[in-house]
Amino acid sequence: MGEPALNQTSGCPSGLSPATETENRADPAAFVRTDKQGRESIELLVQGAKCAACIRKIEGGLLAMPGVADARLNLSTGRLSVAWAPGALQARQVTEALGKLGYNASAFDPEAAKQQTDEEGRRLLRYLAVSGFAAMNIMTFSLPVWTGHGEMGEGTRTLLHWVSAIIAVPAGLYAAQPFFKSAWSALRVRRANMDVPISLAVLLTIGISISETLQQGEHAYFDGIVMLLFFLLIGRYLDHRLRERARTAARDLLALQSVSASRVEANGHVTSIPAREINVGDRLQLAAGDRAPVDGLIEEGVSELDCSMLTGETLPQPARPGGAIHAGAINLTQRVIMRASARVQDSTVAELARLIETGEQSRAKFVRLADKAAQLYVPVVHSLAALTFLAWMFGPALLRFVGLEVVDVGFRAALLNAVAVLIITCPCALGLAVPAVQVVATGRLFKRGVLVKSGDALERLAQVDVVVFDKTGTLTLGKPKLVSLVDVETLQAAAALARTSRHPLSRALVEAAGPGVAEKGVREIPGEGLEAEIDGVILRLGRRSFAAPNASDVTDGSAELWFALEGEAPTRFAFTDALRQDATETIAALRKRGIAVELISGDRPVAVESAARAAGIDAWVGAAAPGDKVARLNALRAQGKKPLMVGDGLNDAAALAAAHASASPGTALEASQAASDIVIQGAGLLPLVEAIDVAKAARKRAVENLQFSALYNLIAAPAAAAGFLTPLIAALAMSGSSLVVTLNALRLQLEGRSWTS
Repeated sequence: MGEPALNQTSGCPSGLSPATETENRADPAAFVRTDKQGRESIELLVQGAKCAACIRKIEGGLLAMPGVADARLNLSTGRLSVAWAPGALQARQVTEALGKLGYNASAFDPEAAKQQTDEEGRRLLRYLAVSGFAAMNIMTFSLPVWTGHGEMGEGTRTLLHWVSAIIAVPAGLYAAQPFFKSAWSALRVRRANMDVPISLAVLLTIGISISETLQQGEHAYFDGIVMLLFFLLIGRYLDHRLRERARTAARDLLALQSVSASRVEANGHVTSIPAREINVGDRLQLAAGDRAPVDGLIEEGVSELDCSMLTGETLPQPARPGGAIHAGAINLTQRVIMRASARVQDSTVAELARLIETGEQSRAKFVRLADKAAQLYVPVVHSLAALTFLAWMFGPALLRFVGLEVVDVGFRAALLNAVAVLIITCPCALGLAVPAVQVVATGRLFKRGVLVKSGDALERLAQVDVVVFDKTGTLTLGKPKLVSLVDVETLQAAAALARTSRHPLSRALVEAAGPGVAEKGVREIPGEGLEAEIDGVILRLGRRSFAAPNASDVTDGSAELWFALEGEAPTRFAFTDALRQDATETIAALRKRGIAVELISGDRPVAVESAARAAGIDAWVGAAAPGDKVARLNALRAQGKKPLMVGDGLNDAAALAAAHASASPGTALEASQAASDIVIQGAGLLPLVEAIDVAKAARKRAVENLQFSALYNLIAAPAAAAGFLTPLIAALAMSGSSLVVTLNALRLQLEGRSWTS
């Protein structure tokens, strides 16, 4: 949020020349493809889009083009998807339209997008370092001028001014490049943004200072130039660092898709091919441990599938001929042959990625505090500076016309007063008001094991009034645990079979039994269980229908394994997915703060109900698909609620992106962490409550800073316009205001009370 000084109005430009880079790229027509609706479409990397106004400007401009059916910009990735009726326009027309709006565009490349972000950060750091170094050195020569007023000779003073100029002019022109480029791009498309008055203030102050030095004047303002840029660049760099943490979940999600596949040819030979070359109807081989690259149907073989990342169901699902298999599912036990029913770009995982991008896009339209405060900045500042110049330039003549005797102040004094207005109202305090608070708050939460990943996450987190939890791996540990009381001999006998299996319940049984030997000659029957013959006695471990078909069914909702020795009564092993240790305490703390709590999971309803009852949650939903979770969050938002989604699985990623705010445990899948605003390290959930408390406190401090910035400008701007402040004093006042908002932000670090009490 530290960029209220940049791109806060609808004129938010890229800061880059829209023609040069695009013309040097490959012909965009080469990247046009046909989507599922039969439309022509292209994905472009847009450079320079930074705020919700950019989204409205770009999408609105493209949708106004004849034939364009859809235009969606993902702010965090810079990816723009455009679709149009076949033959309605050419791809180059899209890039040309973006150029006219002030943005560069090229074929989308995730690696190029990452490199662009990294380079921008390095560039801002260089600008910041140069301005800071120049400010420190110029103070060496400015201080004697300030303290030696009336005693210093004219020649000495002029020499010190020239030495300051030698440092300040090249350093200032270099460090001000982000503002110059952004302002020029805005003016090229006949718009103004907050970098326009900043650029004017820098250039005019340089010009006036050089003019004063040439005329051997008492005051030059080279120190004010670099101080101004230094504080503005601090805010911009802090904002960039926070933006950089907002990684794209869709990219990480798509990385889960297999990059290669084993295709079974007509002659029976198996060939390794890139997953992107899979066509509908291809026969694919999945060995044990392989992840399905696309959606399809099982044709040969019997196995079990781990679909937990897709559905939230903790138990493996049977895979038999004729059964469906979705991209991302892991084949657990035996080799199977599947027939592809979709291409990679049309798979379940790809559809989840599109849901995530849609959610990220809607979240990106959230207008941040500093954005709201800065909306009137440009017209007010421009108008006040212009009126100041006109009043001092032509006011004396008007007063003499009505009979008052006044003396002309001249062009020089009128310009100095106008520049003082521009400098004193430069948005340093406004630019630091929110990012300074965010940096302190995120640092405090980091020490408590909470990673804040996006710039506006704390603002959205402070507004949360309902928390929606996933179950498996979020509210619970996501790991089956044996809860049955059985004798040690039976447990060890069953564990001897279980040690030969990768089934989650088998592993839980082995963990409960501890170290031991694995039985030899164990045969695994996919979807049923394990079988072995020892000294002529058959042992079975698995489903009730397989190991103990005559046993009575138990309907307590627990996951189970049955163990039977031929001729003896079977033993039931019951498992549960235990709640996190502080889950109940966390739910109680949220309710104490007036925040409603819901549980929604893809797991079996009976298991979800059991977990909800144990945690103290009244509202719950089981067997929910990823789309169902998104629909529930959208319904809450339609009711005016601000939901926080907490989840860990692949099936939660789209919901995490769609929620007003989102969180994931540190054990979550990388794609889910990427879709979240905050990541909670450790095994507990209570840090989530602390994060909400800190977010509310941070919002309060940010509002205080914005109020101070407004009060400062209400007092300082009229004083500068009235001629009471020189550009030097204006620069000092501006620096002082920045120091005040920074110290106020540090109060978050000094507060010692317990946030979770």
